[in-house]
Amino acid sequence: MTRNDATQAPAARRRLGVPAITLMIIAASAPLTVVAGGATTAFSVTGSLAVPIGYIVLAIALGIFAVGYAAMSRHITNAGAFYAYAAQGLGRPVGVGVSLVALIAYNCMQIGIYGMLGFQVADFLSSMFGIDIPWWLIVIVFIAIVGWMGVNRIDLSAKVLGVLVALEFVVVIVFDVAAFANPAESFTAQPISPAEIFTPAIGAVLAFGVAAFMGFEQAAIYGEEAKDPKRTVPRATFMAVGIIGIFYALSSWALSLAIGTEKISSGGITPEEAGPPLFFNFAATHLGVIVVDIMSVLFITSVFAAVVSFHNAVARYVFSLGREGLLPRGLGRVSRSGAPWAGSVTQTILALIVVVGFAIGGIGSEYGPLYPVITLFTWLTNTGAMGLVLLMAVIALSVIGYFRRNPNSSGPWTTIISPIIAFIFLFSVYVLIVANFNVLMDQPETNALTFVLPLLVVVPGIIGIFWGMALRTSKPEVYANIGHGAPDPEEVETEV
Repeated sequence: MTRNDATQAPAARRRLGVPAITLMIIAASAPLTVVAGGATTAFSVTGSLAVPIGYIVLAIALGIFAVGYAAMSRHITNAGAFYAYAAQGLGRPVGVGVSLVALIAYNCMQIGIYGMLGFQVADFLSSMFGIDIPWWLIVIVFIAIVGWMGVNRIDLSAKVLGVLVALEFVVVIVFDVAAFANPAESFTAQPISPAEIFTPAIGAVLAFGVAAFMGFEQAAIYGEEAKDPKRTVPRATFMAVGIIGIFYALSSWALSLAIGTEKISSGGITPEEAGPPLFFNFAATHLGVIVVDIMSVLFITSVFAAVVSFHNAVARYVFSLGREGLLPRGLGRVSRSGAPWAGSVTQTILALIVVVGFAIGGIGSEYGPLYPVITLFTWLTNTGAMGLVLLMAVIALSVIGYFRRNPNSSGPWTTIISPIIAFIFLFSVYVLIVANFNVLMDQPETNALTFVLPLLVVVPGIIGIFWGMALRTSKPEVYANIGHGAPDPEEVETEV
């Protein structure tokens, strides 16, 4: 009889190939949301033309990071990717610290995006059908849908996200063609010129831009569910970085032409048109109202796809930590289909608590209908992105530590040089995010949140390190298993 241990079995039945994982990674970055929301906001706030070249710089840097990251994925297959990599590269206590930061960062990203989703759906229903439904009620419905998807087979999520991502690409490409054909002023390649890298606003541009790539590191999270993790995870990681970087660079270049480069650099974007209206107003003028309506629907599905993707990531971290005893072991249980149902339900409940708390407290309601975007979305997603950048910097060092402990045929470029370059770049971006945090938060002046939210991702990490050190003596059996809890799916023991 085959062993059927719900807490120790692999998280699924090896269903995911390179295309499926790549699509889930791209879904997390939400292409239409980034172009229509992220890039337009970056142009509006920074007044810099460097946004397109900034995406290229970030793609190159994250590609360098992916060299060592992908190399580790060939040796470590664990649903708690960052956590396991840090534990085996820098020591178990650091792994515990990383696990807490990862849980907070991914939860912040996932729950924060609900703020954008609720507002967009409520605004669409009101403008199109005259139906006024509170944003939080809409979010509760979506939380239930995402939770249901989370406890079902992972390839169901992959298929849904695949369709949504494909539609996003189509609609953005249509916009790009229209923008290149109808520039607001004159056609110019200045936004993708390397010279723009050396402009004063490049720090803020990179701080804004890195959020567009958040989720690309998720390939390793699906390692236990990949058909061939040693090949699938690295290929999906590099493919996602390449596609995201090139697509965002070209699309933001097209967007700069649609807005007008002189208008951007001279600060001529008015508050009324800043952000998504820059995208949708151009589309309405050159593509027609019907196309804009379609784009509005796909903008919503884009945000929904990101929510699903980050939910899957959180569920797998909870599963991994439950399986290894850092969280209650019941959270390490999986369903018959292999989905980490306990982790999924836990994340669903947490999201529900936070959203209801924001709604009951009316946090930010003084901002009017936009308040779930200005508060829930802006506060949490910027905090989550900051945490993920910090985690990647730590993982770059983990690569060096892991291959020093486990030398193999990998050359110095993979085991030392690329991780050092990645660490220097990622830590620099982290510092830029902290330095520009009030700008990212769209705060007219620094206040308590400017300091509290960054501490939200740092302090738990420090506490986790000390907790991990304490486990060495208090729970040696748990300590011994930190970061090592995923059995090789091809070596799962059987009993007769």
